[in-house]
Amino acid sequence: MVSRKRAAPRRQAAARRVRMRPAKLSAEELHRRAARLRLVLTDSDGVLTDTGVYYSERGEELKRFSIRDGMGVERLRNAGVETGIVTGERSPSVVRRAEKLGLRHVLLGVKDKLGAVQALCSEQGLTLDEVGFIGDDVNDLEVLTVLTSHGLTAAPADALPSVLGVVSHVCSAPGGHGAFRDFAEWILGHRAAAPTPRRSRRP
Repeated sequence: MVSRKRAAPRRQAAARRVRMRPAKLSAEELHRRAARLRLVLTDSDGVLTDTGVYYSERGEELKRFSIRDGMGVERLRNAGVETGIVTGERSPSVVRRAEKLGLRHVLLGVKDKLGAVQALCSEQGLTLDEVGFIGDDVNDLEVLTVLTSHGLTAAPADALPSVLGVVSHVCSAPGGHGAFRDFAEWILGHRAAAPTPRRSRRP
């Protein structure tokens, strides 16, 4: 038998965990949010890459990107949704990858991601309701928490637990291995899935 003194902290911890989880969205709300998205933003390290960094003998930094994520960018573009990168790093490899994918919005060296996203929205005439975001670490928490209540958010399967607890969607793939593609397909699926109309109740 668990004493009340021991049970109380457990209930408090459980309550904190519940508060962390966003409310589950209905199929109708998911469709509405997916349909109005015009921009999907992604972190780089831990989402587009597997967080690993390789250095050559000359000190060159190398990062691995997934071709499948690139197809996710293309599929979103064909649906009228742009993609951008918001990262705290200043990596030439990220710049080259963005150029390869034809991305217009590439924000490097960002310390305040929420502020950067809000500024970008102001510049582009977007609202937060029209923006999606995928991130994996504590520096993504603020922007993810805010956007979860407006648009759609996601995290790779191997993101930090604190991040997994606040997003709209947890990807089946880890970072660098198709997590962004997973998010893109999830968005496109909900855009295409028209909600079933409710039948009117007649007396």
